[in-house]
Amino acid sequence: MAKTAKSHSAETTQVELPPLLPADRHNSRLTLIIKEYLQPDEIALVWKAYRLSKKAHEGQKRSSGEDYITHPVSVACIAARFHLDAASIQAALLHDVVEDTNVSLESIAKQFTPQVAKLVEGLSKLDKIHFDDASHAQAENFRKMLLAMSQDVRVILVKLADRLHNMQTLEHLKPEKRLRIAQETLDIYSPIANRLGLNNLYQELEDLAFRYIHPLRYKTIHKAILAARGNRKEVVGKILDDINSKLQTYQLKAQATGREKNESSIHRKMLKKHTSFSQINDIYAFRIIVEDQGSCYTALGALHSLYKPIAGKFKDYIAIPKANGYQSLHTTLFGPFGTPVEVQIRTESMHNLAEAGVAAHWLYKTKDSHVTQLQQQTNQWLKKLLEMQSDELDSLEFLEHLKIDLFPDEVYVFTPKGKILALPKGSSTVDFAYAVHSDVGNHAVAVKINQELVPLREEIKTGDHIEIITAPLAKPNPAWMNFVITGKARSQIRSYLRSAESNDLVILGYSMLNNALKAFRIDPDLIKKKHWDKLILDYHLKSKEDVLVEIALGKKVNVMVAHQLTNIMDGVKKTKSQSKFLDIITIKGSDDMAIELASCCHPIPGDPILGYINKDRGLIIHTHDCPTIKKYNLDPERWVDVEWEPNADKLYKVSLSVLVANETGMLAKMASAIAQASSNIENVSFDESDGSNFVSINFVVQVKDRIHLAEVIRSLRRISKVSRINRLKTIK
Repeated sequence: MAKTAKSHSAETTQVELPPLLPADRHNSRLTLIIKEYLQPDEIALVWKAYRLSKKAHEGQKRSSGEDYITHPVSVACIAARFHLDAASIQAALLHDVVEDTNVSLESIAKQFTPQVAKLVEGLSKLDKIHFDDASHAQAENFRKMLLAMSQDVRVILVKLADRLHNMQTLEHLKPEKRLRIAQETLDIYSPIANRLGLNNLYQELEDLAFRYIHPLRYKTIHKAILAARGNRKEVVGKILDDINSKLQTYQLKAQATGREKNESSIHRKMLKKHTSFSQINDIYAFRIIVEDQGSCYTALGALHSLYKPIAGKFKDYIAIPKANGYQSLHTTLFGPFGTPVEVQIRTESMHNLAEAGVAAHWLYKTKDSHVTQLQQQTNQWLKKLLEMQSDELDSLEFLEHLKIDLFPDEVYVFTPKGKILALPKGSSTVDFAYAVHSDVGNHAVAVKINQELVPLREEIKTGDHIEIITAPLAKPNPAWMNFVITGKARSQIRSYLRSAESNDLVILGYSMLNNALKAFRIDPDLIKKKHWDKLILDYHLKSKEDVLVEIALGKKVNVMVAHQLTNIMDGVKKTKSQSKFLDIITIKGSDDMAIELASCCHPIPGDPILGYINKDRGLIIHTHDCPTIKKYNLDPERWVDVEWEPNADKLYKVSLSVLVANETGMLAKMASAIAQASSNIENVSFDESDGSNFVSINFVVQVKDRIHLAEVIRSLRRISKVSRINRLKTIK
């Protein structure tokens, strides 16, 4: 039997996760737990579910060689520790019977209740569906799981219990499978546990995942902790004595405890600070639990009079709780011998909520308004998941948005009405606008932070007061996709662009497909409706236009689509007059929503160019010598030949750096020369002087093409004091 990961905490938490037990003791262990809170008739239903599960799984073995029934019973024990209701415990016992045995959901609904059947359905694994690859299958699995979770949060609580037991017994699987499951846990399940406030569950999942992903690092840190334990015991004891003495002086009824940080959190700190274990002094943290909220701040004052606080290391999560409902005061102090001392101060109810999160509703049967608020916040977050579901995202996109929203680092900002919103660290004002409401984001034109106008791409910081200015006719800008990070903002912008760009993308996709077809010497006119219908069916799309949009966005490679059409059209005559070379896509400029001029090289008509298909932004135009092409080693299959449309009546920005003698009147002379070349100056800036007789002046000018640019440069060269002129690829 696999052993449970040992907790190195110096204190006993309120929600103790049950240890794994031999098969003949599982039943008695579950009985002891559920007798604490379930009624006799509910316990009878639990054992009815147990008997059905045991009979259904009879003869089945786990990888460890144990009877399979030990797994659902262990999951039920973990779920029961959160005092989940009888229906949840029954679902935990039956969660694998639908997929792995002949028992049907209809049978479960009939023998128990439709509610139990619905929970089991939410917990059941994926049906055997064909996916392009393993990553799509994994993404679709999460998508379905979270959709079920959004309908009933008990699904994810039991699912997390299931994942914890699987992680506790992971040693019996093959190494490659252990690594895949551990990484999956680290990427999705532990962040979800953290997001729901299940602190104990989150920490154990993190530690177990770390053990299997980095086994050598885990063993090294674990040994170092054991070795350091004796050396630091005296220091920890002295700190606890000092804290208790000071709290008594302030006549505070408080419980102070010390706890050892787990291996994964120490590893994260080592990576963050680029230090070795010996340089991590604060492997112990201290927690003070007091009677009421006012006592939290009194205790904080007492600690700050005991040890000096470290500047910038204080956080008040009581006044501004985390998104998962967590409340506590955090401070870091200079302890004895220069040791940093991390302390958390909270009330008993705050501590219960910190350990149990949304499960506190079941575990403590509390009517605390903060727990109710936490449930409302959780429901709002789950509702956002449903909103993303309706945006026609594919599974990988949905998983990408979900991972972003699960990041634990958050900033807290204020709306004009004083409401606090929590967003992921690194969010822009556009992310904030979409967090307020989708319509606010879609119609945003400007923003004020602390009463000052700032760019929409401005990164927000904790404490900012933000006001979004909207206009009825405004619409999302494709460039926003370069800096928004929240799942809601990205999905809403992408959804809008998909509808707004539909015509542009269809035309672009059609042009790209035709090029590929001509490479196969297939006349596009020979593709009939029956051929398209077969292709649409194969791709699980709704229409021909959807296929063309997928090509334009780079989700389908034009050559591969053309090849599949060629196979479908088996026997169709190929044209003899088609050129063996691909037709070139004509670029009119940057006004097409599906076509964007790259900001890394700022091409203008006359520059040799290439097009790169970006799945989020459409076709990106680069110059042939753009350093990005070499730097990022972009997928060669996504490059297409493009050329400028002749006589396009548009103006393009170009940045010029001019080295000129530092004399009076030179700027006026250069401005006049640029005007004589029929160009307009959009911006002027100066590089910092190096003390020489020359100064570097940067102009952003508007030109039609390279020929026009050459005229501007010649006009500037006629000024005798101009020493050097360079075209800059980056607009300053």
